[in-house]
Amino acid sequence: MKARNGPRDLTVVAVPLYFGGMAAEYLWIRRQPARRGTAGDYELHDTLTSLAMGVGSLLGPLVVPKLLGPFTPGRGRYGKRVVMVALGAAVVTTAADIVGSRLREQDNGGARVAADTLESGEGTDQGSSVKRRGRRRAVARSARKVASAGGVVAVAVGGLAVTSTWASRMTPARMWRRRLLPAMGTGPLALALAIAGWDFIYYWNHRFMHESRYMWAIHVVHHSSEHYNLSTALRQPVADALGTFLPYGILCLFGIRPELVTTARGVNLLYQFWIHTETIDQLGPSEAVLNTPSHHRVHHGSNRQYLDRNHGSILIVWDRLFGTFEPEVQPVVYGLTKNVDSFNLGRVATHEYADMLRDVARSDNWGDRLSFVVRGPGWATRHRRVGLADIADANGRSDG
Repeated sequence: MKARNGPRDLTVVAVPLYFGGMAAEYLWIRRQPARRGTAGDYELHDTLTSLAMGVGSLLGPLVVPKLLGPFTPGRGRYGKRVVMVALGAAVVTTAADIVGSRLREQDNGGARVAADTLESGEGTDQGSSVKRRGRRRAVARSARKVASAGGVVAVAVGGLAVTSTWASRMTPARMWRRRLLPAMGTGPLALALAIAGWDFIYYWNHRFMHESRYMWAIHVVHHSSEHYNLSTALRQPVADALGTFLPYGILCLFGIRPELVTTARGVNLLYQFWIHTETIDQLGPSEAVLNTPSHHRVHHGSNRQYLDRNHGSILIVWDRLFGTFEPEVQPVVYGLTKNVDSFNLGRVATHEYADMLRDVARSDNWGDRLSFVVRGPGWATRHRRVGLADIADANGRSDG
């Protein structure tokens, strides 16, 4: 397969290699009784889910940009409307936050006054006071519902505006036209620089996908399997267009041709295929420089000490340099800290988005809403626990 006016897509050309590699791994495991039924073995539904996600990852880049094109600010015919909807929802949400907050303060103040009045035995207008508090609470609940819906719309539509605009302005072709250095050739040195440069940028993008929740929502698909074999490598996301990645087109600013950037992408992804296996143990001195199956098994681990480690693709030196390296010591437990427990493609692909927007809907201020989106998944988990503890504490006080 050859892209229009572009180089061959190596990830498509290598499809026979994928299936050949999986068949060889499967047959090898069948001959190793001790490995059957382990996390490295093939389970039918898990494998089919991985293969289906792989197909989706090939189709996504062809379909999603066309779907988002009309809604891209500055590019599409509906771009301005998208921005206006996001801003309007943000304004309505903010107003609802203010109204709800003030009514809750008034309600709390009124409750304290009523309690003091009852204790002193004064006052004869308790009925009207209770009615006023009831009305305030009803309006506050309505404001909370408006803020909940408005916050979700503002975040979802605003996020779409940001990510689609970012993607449209960071293409290799656009950066090539604005290159800072003279164009390189297409020889071995230029290709080596392209591959090394892609690998360095990939490390940071991969790390960002683990450290920011809206990026994690894209990448979590790849970590959702509790198995680890060559089919897991094909379990790729389909929603890359919803992220703000450090653009690989940066390489074009330094004279690396766009077609070499595309080739570097293919080399990078092909390399990652073979490291998704338990059939290869550690590889001696190469472990110091290259990303290997051992290093990448750590990356897929849900063990506490393995979380958010070993983000490199071809080279592991980036992790060693930037403090994210962890060697494989104890057995790896694959999957997520909270597994999806489903082979439904829609749920696998969207469960983190659903959880994230649910957290946004439950938030009552912009600090929390934005934090649930841009801060790490771990922050969201901790913040939810704190909120539940506060609610339990408040209920305990009211019960007492």
